Amino acid sequence: MIPLLSGTRLTGTPSAMAAATLGYDGDPDDLDLWVGSEVLRTYADDGARRAMADLRTFVGRCPVVSSGLGDGSTSRFTVAPGPRLGDDSIRLGCNSTSDSDTLRCEALIVRTGSTLLVIKGEGGDPGGDRYVTPLAEAALHRYRTTGS
Repeated sequence: MIPLLSGTRLTGTPSAMAAATLGYDGDPDDLDLWVGSEVLRTYADDGARRAMADLRTFVGRCPVVSSGLGDGSTSRFTVAPGPRLGDDSIRLGCNSTSDSDTLRCEALIVRTGSTLLVIKGEGGDPGGDRYVTPLAEAALHRYRTTGS
């Protein structure tokens, strides 16, 4: 889980949330499992806009975070403009390292009105982030047509 997306202090308190998870393992003998998730967070006020600004600011100020467990594990975050989806979008990347293992994750955070749509993918597969943008496009289309 990208911890930046889980703290209500950073991203505000949503008035409603929904989530779904998808796993993909193309080769059961390979350890490169990919897991994707989708989260919708709806705010009663301008919390979605503020959350986007807070994430950009936080990653800019603190791109490397230690686990705090004393084991040397860290997470490195990057933020970049996202694709032209919704009213605003950002691409948030993360590499979490512990010992010799690295877990890569990427999230597209799309704001449409007072709602944040977060599509996140994580796994050991280099290039596994190729699934995130098409999933975000499909999820945004579904949200716009069904409201969920």
